[in-house]
Amino acid sequence: MKFLLTLLVAGMLAVSAWAAEPVNVNTATAEDISENLKGIGLNKAKLIVAYRETNGSFLHVDELVNVKGIGIKTVDRNRGLILLSDAAIPATD
Repeated sequence: MKFLLTLLVAGMLAVSAWAAEPVNVNTATAEDISENLKGIGLNKAKLIVAYRETNGSFLHVDELVNVKGIGIKTVDRNRGLILLSDAAIPATD
């Protein structure tokens, strides 16, 4: 029984990791950000939205480190999934 439960949980995690898609951090909701970026929970995603509302749009992906609790490792891990505009090209540099 434990094996089946473990297998089910692992499958659910694999599906959620596979389902991640690029997200525009300048327009997305906190829920969309937390669902699509690795290591970004809902609380950090809310901080991203609050920072954006206070300071304006992010002009460079590395500006995300100005959000409390977000470091360069988190940004690097998600670099291919972060969009700064609605263009389909992730912000890679």
